[in-house]
Amino acid sequence: MADFHTLDLEIDNGLAVATFNRPDQMNTFNPAMIADLLALFDLTDADDAVRAVVITGSGRAFCAGADLGGGGDTFDYDKRGRADDIGGADRDGGGMVTLRIFRSLKPVIAASNGAAVGIGATMQLAMDWRMAAEDSRYGFVFSRRGVTPEACSGWFLPRLVGMPKALDWTYSGRVFGAAEALDAGLVQSLHPAADLLDAAKEKALEMTASSAPVSVALARQLMWQGQTMAHPMDMHRVDSRVFAARGRSADVREGVTAFREKREATYPDTVPEGLPDMDWAAEPRFK
Repeated sequence: MADFHTLDLEIDNGLAVATFNRPDQMNTFNPAMIADLLALFDLTDADDAVRAVVITGSGRAFCAGADLGGGGDTFDYDKRGRADDIGGADRDGGGMVTLRIFRSLKPVIAASNGAAVGIGATMQLAMDWRMAAEDSRYGFVFSRRGVTPEACSGWFLPRLVGMPKALDWTYSGRVFGAAEALDAGLVQSLHPAADLLDAAKEKALEMTASSAPVSVALARQLMWQGQTMAHPMDMHRVDSRVFAARGRSADVREGVTAFREKREATYPDTVPEGLPDMDWAAEPRFK
């Protein structure tokens, strides 16, 4: 188990529940959180016991944005010396986290328990399902801090809520309530705060408990990577090869047999060992 500093991790019943653990700082984002989140998804990808990942916060916030303890120099990498901490000069650490979530082999669910502002909102955009407490609040506040949207949100946010709403939120930088987030499609469901985490776990199990883990991992990549493709034929080339690879698998033999025998399937293939050799940036290659 990795040694995390900014989150607590519990793995049980096929679910990895990661809880940001700095409630006194409203779980604000810092280099340690970047490292922890990158390590978290490396761990969950490699652990066969994990079917899905739930991310939530402690206290009054999911994540209230960047740690502004550096004052006016917080976002000046030259003065703050953050470049070495986050993987290269001028590279956005939030974007590194979002891209790692984008590549996750397991479904990821956000259980937003309170304030989700700045990176606290944008890191959720690459997650597969976003749930929120009824009193939670969101804000893409970058223009009110003199910076710009980050964490690849210029790619994700318009795809999720449409361009007009994305522009409204990012131009104004206003903080808005969970009901507006739900209406716009930023979140999929609202829950009383006391019920949120249980509801997130229930949704994660609903998504994964009866499905072949390798098929879920591949479906996740097909859906997300498909957003980068210019033409349906590009997807056809990819999903034809993915489908053919799965068709030869032990999972398919078990899944079809279990269906015919009217019993629950027990899928033998595991993630990541059972995945075909994928190269999403080019034509896929399979072993």
